[in-house]
Amino acid sequence: MNKKEREVIGVDDRVSVGRAIPLGVQHMMSMFGSTVLVPVLTGLSPNVAIMCSGIGTICYLLVTRNKIPSYLGSSFAFISPILAATAATGNLNTALSGVVVAGLVFLAVAGIIKLVGTGWLDRLLPPVLVAAVMVVIGVGLSATAVKMALNSSTDAFVAEGAAVAAITLVAAVVFSSMGGILGTLPILLAIIVGYVVAAFLGLVDLQSVADAAWIGLPPVQTPYFDPGAIALIAPVAIVVVIEHIGHLLAVGEIVGKDYREMLPRSLAGDGISTVISGFLGGPPTTTYAENIGVMSVTRVYSTQVFWYAAGFALIVGGFCPKLAAFINSIPVPVMGGVSLLLFGLIASNGLRMLVTNKVDFDENRNLMIASVVIILGVGMETSGIAIPLGSYTLPGMATATLVGILLNLILPRAEKVE
Repeated sequence: MNKKEREVIGVDDRVSVGRAIPLGVQHMMSMFGSTVLVPVLTGLSPNVAIMCSGIGTICYLLVTRNKIPSYLGSSFAFISPILAATAATGNLNTALSGVVVAGLVFLAVAGIIKLVGTGWLDRLLPPVLVAAVMVVIGVGLSATAVKMALNSSTDAFVAEGAAVAAITLVAAVVFSSMGGILGTLPILLAIIVGYVVAAFLGLVDLQSVADAAWIGLPPVQTPYFDPGAIALIAPVAIVVVIEHIGHLLAVGEIVGKDYREMLPRSLAGDGISTVISGFLGGPPTTTYAENIGVMSVTRVYSTQVFWYAAGFALIVGGFCPKLAAFINSIPVPVMGGVSLLLFGLIASNGLRMLVTNKVDFDENRNLMIASVVIILGVGMETSGIAIPLGSYTLPGMATATLVGILLNLILPRAEKVE
């Protein structure tokens, strides 16, 4: 191996506790902001959401037999349905019943796929389509990353925030170029650097940290089953199944494994996680692009690390409000800086997949599939446009994937020359 090439820590590899702890913290901090945002927008408890993400990830790792490195956090796809169900019934607990049933939908789909097999995936999702979807996942999040980095919570360019984001991004790139332990912790180290710089610029508010207790339990809520709320929320799980498949194939491409046969277990793990979250007062869960990006930049794929990340999230969200408040005090531009790298790497891995699978763009059908999927998906995701379907919406990634599947089925294939 070239001395400059960073060590790869495989899915089944194990590292020392001293290395696993910071690697786990790195994954936890990468998902923290997005996982907290969903409950903030829907009226659920952020601490419960963090706790449930830890519990859900543990369940996922158990169901997938420790074979798939993924972290489960709050799903953005359910924000509007939860708000609609709460408004219609006047009770947030009814919305939780929809979350529980959404998890059961995951389990039902997993059971169906288990019965019919996964051979259809090769027919419906050829390499050119999977690679294009990976580009959509990464580039589709670009607007979020740029807004976090350049204008945080305002609608105008914020120079101080942009400077913090730039320093954080540069730190992440520099650390990721290093060998040894530093090269496996670029995101965590970059966040620390960005946090310190932001503190010097007066962008860090520690009042919430000072007010929070060291030990305390989150406000757990239980669902009240309501048919209307269930009808509004549960069907969205079908859309998330499409996103889940895209994430699973992206993880497989990054770690160098074919996870198609494990799709039923992966969906079942997500379903069990969502059911538990609904019973505790948390939002539905899903695999996270942020953590896929962390794996891509660090080349650390060990599921052992995700156990540590899940354990830390369980402790922080379930038992230590002060730590949760401290992590939540990380300024938005800091997370924006690392997100620019993380989301970009997901898209880059999609481009790499096109190369490694030797996708022929002289073949018109490949060119058409990639072009339509990328532009449609990225355009919808970055502009925030979703297709309304009655009480539901179809987001950009799911729409682009469905269109790509349709194009793959109807476009003629080039005849092989003997």
